[in-house]
Amino acid sequence: MMLRMFATSLAAALLFGAAPAYSQIIFGQAQAIDGDTLLLGDSHIRLHGIDAVESSQQCTRNGATWACGADAGQLLSSLVAGKAVQCQQRDVDSYGRVVATCTANGVDLSQRMANAGYAVALPQYSDRYVGVVEQARTRGVGIWGGEFQMPSDYRAANPQLLLPPPSRPRDDYRDASRTAREVSPRQSQSGAAYYRNCAAARAAGAAPLRRGSPGYRPQLDADGDGIACEPYRPR
Repeated sequence: MMLRMFATSLAAALLFGAAPAYSQIIFGQAQAIDGDTLLLGDSHIRLHGIDAVESSQQCTRNGATWACGADAGQLLSSLVAGKAVQCQQRDVDSYGRVVATCTANGVDLSQRMANAGYAVALPQYSDRYVGVVEQARTRGVGIWGGEFQMPSDYRAANPQLLLPPPSRPRDDYRDASRTAREVSPRQSQSGAAYYRNCAAARAAGAAPLRRGSPGYRPQLDADGDGIACEPYRPR
């Protein structure tokens, strides 16, 4: 199915100009990348409000190792297979992925993943799924039926998972094969070194950049926490 995008407030857009990016709706057939990421057309969509176990992550259950991450990906894949998926954009993460509330034939995918016990809630971004996750924990389903590492801790221990997805805006992600001139720090008018974007800083091996260090610019610090071009900002 051809990917389609439109603004929810079309009338407002016609009267007052283009709608903000977060009002965008993306719909079509989707493919599950892992337990909380979809590929819809050429857009990577990060499910809003939850953080699922990573596809390579393992948990323990009844004393045995369990491929919980692979199971999470398989569940999301089954939820979207052959169904009409619609995603309401909420934000954009530090890798340029759309963060969205997505449904498949009207079923909230974040809620289903949380209800099945494959994800933790992210109350700092949304409290919508906190109660669902708590119910799953109480029932002891999914990862709550044994022991597991928080997905954010697992990513921190496995930095190779923090690579950006293959599909990103062309002006934000550049291949590492670009010339040294493009990835080396440039000089601002004040003489301070800076990187054109986070892709250049990563390609130069300088990321993350901390406030006060060479190459740091507030324009690269999307969340204003003093650390620019950090590997991952969970949603």
